[in-house]
Amino acid sequence: MDLFTKKTEKAGGRETSGLPRHIAIILDGNGRWAKKRGLPRTAGHMAGSETFRRIATYCKNIGVDYLTVYAFSTENWKRPEDEVGAIMKLLDKYLREAVATMARDRIRMRVFGDISCLSPELQRLVAETEEISSHYEGFQANICINYGGRDEIINAARRYAEDYAAGRAGALTEESFGAYLYSAGIPDPDLLIRPGGEQRISNFLLWQCAYSEFYFTDVLWPDFTGAELDKAIAEYRRRDRRFGAVKNP
Repeated sequence: MDLFTKKTEKAGGRETSGLPRHIAIILDGNGRWAKKRGLPRTAGHMAGSETFRRIATYCKNIGVDYLTVYAFSTENWKRPEDEVGAIMKLLDKYLREAVATMARDRIRMRVFGDISCLSPELQRLVAETEEISSHYEGFQANICINYGGRDEIINAARRYAEDYAAGRAGALTEESFGAYLYSAGIPDPDLLIRPGGEQRISNFLLWQCAYSEFYFTDVLWPDFTGAELDKAIAEYRRRDRRFGAVKNP
């Protein structure tokens, strides 16, 4: 069977597929990639943004429905001011290009995170990409900016409590709580990939990745290619996903 031929089967009462429906990636290694080449860290972020563009297109072409990337965490504000500024400029550039091409390429996009800390212009661009995305169906890329998994859960709990106190929410369940997360309405990631050699998830999608398969690689993010994604998917397909159940003999 071809690597990307979808094969649907039951696992623990849930539908699974030979091809992950939703892939999440921690974009790690930009700074080290630049350092190895004697370049400023900002050059690594620029290279990493181009890799994101290529991988998003690749995911769309092979039939993945959702790609969620960890681009800037709530902790990343601690980095040097010039590096943070360069990342924000790259985000501005990418969002402007997205606004111009999303409808043509049929790529939807959402930003997960607290965007109130972003500049008014970036907030406007985020709103514009989400408005464009609302008009059609298709592949969706989610970019996590000023995002932290614990922060997301706390904010969701606060919003639920406010709605419950006001009589707008019923009993708390996993499903009802999920509606308060940034990822509301989107299936949980099937596969979480971390390039760069680290083996931790660094406060990324803590609720959503409860049953995700993890794949770690030493390849730095700017060097990550479609072939590297193929390796991760091949490993994913070898995993036995039971979601706490026991497969029938």
